[in-house]
Amino acid sequence: MSKIELPKDTAEAAAKALSKYLKDELDLEVKGFDAVFLVDYITERLGPHFYNQGLYDAQAILAKKTDEIGEAILGAEKPVKR
Repeated sequence: MSKIELPKDTAEAAAKALSKYLKDELDLEVKGFDAVFLVDYITERLGPHFYNQGLYDAQAILAKKTDEIGEAILGAEKPVKR
């Protein structure tokens, strides 16, 4: 699997949001490069878990839709006269 990389503007927005959360909830000052590095660490360590869950969710949706298509195809069967 390739490395998970966020677009620069997304990473910066995440760093700002994380910085605000840490200040508001934990009274902890983490700003600038420290916040960006923390987002990079979280992305590297936790990102694959979220990515994999997204894959599992997509696979479940695809399986459900495939079943629905299969049922629709069977529903289109014409009766056979004997």
